[in-house]
Amino acid sequence: MTNPVGPQQTAPQDPGPLRRMCWIFPDRESTRTTAMWRHLFWDLYEEIAEELGLSWCRHSPDAVTVDATDPARPVVYVDEEPVTPQDTLFVTALYSLPYQSMDIFNQYSLYAVLEQAGFYLPFPPYVSLIGNDKVATVLHLADSPVPPIPSIRIGTGRDVAKHQYEVALDRLTYPAIVKPSGWCGGGGINLARGPEDIRGLASLAQGGDTTLVAQPYLGDGTVDYRVYVVDGEPYAVMRRVPEAGSPVANASRGGTMEFPPMPPELAEATAYFAKKLAIPYFCVDFLYDGETYWFSELEPDGVIAPDLTDPDRSLQRDIVRARFTAYRDAHAKWLANGAPSAPPGLFSPLAHRTPTAAPTTTAPTAAPTTAAPRSETR
Repeated sequence: MTNPVGPQQTAPQDPGPLRRMCWIFPDRESTRTTAMWRHLFWDLYEEIAEELGLSWCRHSPDAVTVDATDPARPVVYVDEEPVTPQDTLFVTALYSLPYQSMDIFNQYSLYAVLEQAGFYLPFPPYVSLIGNDKVATVLHLADSPVPPIPSIRIGTGRDVAKHQYEVALDRLTYPAIVKPSGWCGGGGINLARGPEDIRGLASLAQGGDTTLVAQPYLGDGTVDYRVYVVDGEPYAVMRRVPEAGSPVANASRGGTMEFPPMPPELAEATAYFAKKLAIPYFCVDFLYDGETYWFSELEPDGVIAPDLTDPDRSLQRDIVRARFTAYRDAHAKWLANGAPSAPPGLFSPLAHRTPTAAPTTTAPTAAPTTAAPRSETR
């Protein structure tokens, strides 16, 4: 079990003007899934918020109404109750599983409206987009000290049978992982053993206009590490181990979870991610093939899973408490700094890139490829 790297955090006597944390989450779950999520984390979130002197709520986008008849003084309601930037913060992750697809535009446009209405968002809309699309993540964090997994983005649509995406597959080694670019929880991840498998998967993805990502398979037994980052520090780590014969370590696909000590390489890399993102809480997922760590995904609203060996859920409670405390402290700082309506650089999304020389027709020998070191030997 992890000893958290970050300090233990407790609630002060006066939590300040903040009174409410509100998750905007599509109301599309089945009764079974709703019960599962409530048991795993929703109920605990509400409990920890109450310990901190805050209320916690979860609403679908349609629960929010905005009166902008006076654009300089918008009035925002959640289920008919008025809320203000001083007393409420919104968590605005973009969720895009298949049964949520009809909500994506409403989610994202609402997040932009809340930001422009002056509310504090622990991660602004553009961060949600970067975290949602796996290739956007890789491009934004291309200079990560832990190398990103080489990735190819494949769009699907009415012309998928023309196989035009194959122009980008020359350097892909097999077997390869093919998965949706924006889903979560291990959903839709498949192993392709050749180009024909990718054609079949692309034709299935066409049915839901699902964009795909192709990556080299790192080999059987590849382990997944999730690092929980709070206030820029690596707070704890979850290690997920795949079921025998499975290419996916997620619990939904049969993987097991444990909470080991923090690998030094991942703790050291956290400073880079904290500087690039500068938000109070996020998760970074890494894969380990037995020799090398690979940067896999960014999760701005990464789930804090329970340690199933601990009936008291001590570590889960500690991480949630640290996360919510970080949100509250960041909100207070944001108010003290004048509550800007949008973060600096919002309209210059490529500002993080270092200017490079014009491309040449000959690729440098050190150019990244989609071939992982061990993919052909396993």
